[in-house]
Order: sequence, then C-alpha cells, then structure tokens
Amino acid sequence: MFTPFRFDQVSLPPTAAALRQRVRTFLDARKDRWSPWLKGHSWTGFDREFSREVGREGWIGMTWPRIYGGGEFSMLERYVVIEEMLAVGAPVGAHWIADRQSGPLLLRVGTDRQKDRYLKGITTGDIAFCIGLSEPDSGSDLASVRTRAEKVAGGWKINGRKIWTTNAHLSEFMIALVRTSGTVADRQAGLSQFIVDLGAPGVEVREIKDLTTEAHFNEVTFDDVFVDDDALVGNEGKGWEQVNAELAFERSGPDRYMSAFPILPLVIDRVGATGLQDGLAARRLGAAFADFAVLREMSVSIAGMLEAGETPNQEAAVVKELGVAFEQGTPELVRELTGGFAADGRDDALGQISSAVQQLAPTFSLRGGTREIIRGIMARGLGLR
Repeated sequence: MFTPFRFDQVSLPPTAAALRQRVRTFLDARKDRWSPWLKGHSWTGFDREFSREVGREGWIGMTWPRIYGGGEFSMLERYVVIEEMLAVGAPVGAHWIADRQSGPLLLRVGTDRQKDRYLKGITTGDIAFCIGLSEPDSGSDLASVRTRAEKVAGGWKINGRKIWTTNAHLSEFMIALVRTSGTVADRQAGLSQFIVDLGAPGVEVREIKDLTTEAHFNEVTFDDVFVDDDALVGNEGKGWEQVNAELAFERSGPDRYMSAFPILPLVIDRVGATGLQDGLAARRLGAAFADFAVLREMSVSIAGMLEAGETPNQEAAVVKELGVAFEQGTPELVRELTGGFAADGRDDALGQISSAVQQLAPTFSLRGGTREIIRGIMARGLGLR
C-alpha cells in the first residue's frame, strides 16, 4: 500500500517524567511575571533574562555536544521542555530560533571557528539569531532571492533586502540566504548562507509595526555589508539544500500547534463558571483536544525521526499545515463557547490572551512557509506534482 507520510508511534524516554516536573517547578516560580497578553505571544516573546535563566538550567542547545555548551540530551527530552514552556506561554523568543535552527545548522555544516564563536553564547541565552529568507515583492517564492553576495578580498560584500524577519531588531546575528552566483532565473542554484552581524556597518533594521502597534517583523537592508570568508555557512552554492534541511526542525515542533494553547485551560474554566456545560460545549472542547492529541503524536513521531538522523520534510509539512488550522481555529472556538465576549479586549486573563492570539493568528499561516507552499510540498509527497 502506498504510504507517503510516515508517523510511527514513539514513546518518550524514562527520563521524561522527572524532567517534565523539573521544568514545571521552574516555570511555576516565574509564570506570574508575564501578563496574559504576553503569554499570548509566547515563542515570539523576547525576554533575554528569561532565556539566560533557561540557559543556566541547561535547556538551550539540549541535544548539542557538551564541548559547545550542550547537554547531549535526546530530541525527545528537548521536546518535553519545549511543550512545557509553550503550555504556559513562556517568552522563549530570545533563544528560540538559534536553539531550533541556527545552532543545529552550524553543528551540521559550520566551521570549527563558527562553532566555537557562536554555540556557547547561544546555550547561555546571550546570543540571539534571526533567519533572513523572505524578500520584498517575492511573496512565497523563496527561490527568487535577489540579495547578492559578491566576492571581495578577504570576504564578501552583501547588498539587498530581507523582510518579515522575526525579532531582527532584537537579535545579534542573522543567517541570510543570498545569491552568490547566477541570476534570479537560476532559481535554487547559486544560493548560499552567511552569518551577518546585525550591528555591522551598512546594515539597517526597520521595524514593521502591526495593527497592535507591536513590531515582531522587520525589514533588513544590506548596503555594501562586508562579511569575512568565515561568515559563509557550509558550502557556497548549497544554501538551498541547507535551508531545506532546516525546515523539518522549523515546521514540526510544538510551536506549530501550541501557539494558542494557553487559551484552552482558561476557556474551560470560563465555560464551567458560566454554567454553559451543555452537550455542544463538551463536544466542541472534546473535538479540539482530540485534534491536539493527534497533532502531538505526529509531532513527537517527527522528533523521533530527527533523533534517528532522518530528515522528515514531508511529514513536517503535514504537521505544519494541520497545526495552522488548529491554531487559527482556536479564537473562533473561544467566541463560540463564550458567546463572543472573551476576545473583546476585557481586562480578565481570557480576554487579554484571546485578544493577543486573535490578532496574531493571521501570521500563523505565514511563518515557516505559507499554506500554499506547504500544500505543494504535501502534493509532491502524494505524487501529485
């Protein structure tokens, strides 16, 4: 039988229960620092001091070698820590991207100098990375990269622009996908990745404010930005392959279905307190948690594949697509079960967090690849394109 997507049942290791309790104790001592509004932002919430505290616990770069500051834990143990953080809406944004993507990329293809220079700073929460992929006027067509790096004495000069870069205004470094040969017509060929110091001469970071007046996204302009030869990540011209290898990490984790999770315990409390314990409410909540349970099993399965050294890009795309549907449907579930008053900006916890998630929800289908791109990947897995 043709089975394009594989989701094997994976059990968490025996160490998971004790680790989970340790994380919960850590978070219980800190969760009152964050307002419900901030909890609604969770993995985009940038709190450097919290990330440093997480680093002191050994929970950044958990799977990395000890020589680089890691703990040599399994991917499944790391999974436990992440889902506990997201369950309470902890602000993990200051270390999130470096822990999830940038560090693993450097471990896989980086030079010894790059590993020595960046990895320990990531694990302590002192260095934040952002990812430079999308460009103005390109939509979801990542292969149409026009930002270019030209070889010069001792390094490269970069010119161009990146957009929708999460937390670039708060990060020290970007790993940017740029063109080192050919033209836009060459598509994926000729693309390379570089580490760019965002404080370097010629780098301009412009915040993009959303309707809430907050700025998580940024436009980053490079004007003759010099980077030395060791800024090249991996092999010249292999950027597209390297980026695609990162996507299984970006698209499959708990952040792809738990962005709105802190709402759910609050809406259950609200439904119970207002006496709306009818059969419809029970069925709707039951269906939501059934969807959540399935997504979690799929995501844990992918963590098991990553632990085994596999690159499950197809399966990650499925989790990302289904996770977006679940997350974006959560505000509607709140409105349905509370009569619409929970997300009206009230000062209570449910009102604040629902308002935050409702305003962020449109971005859930943009990050990590739009739904059209993700469905195209799934179609290839099904042999339809």
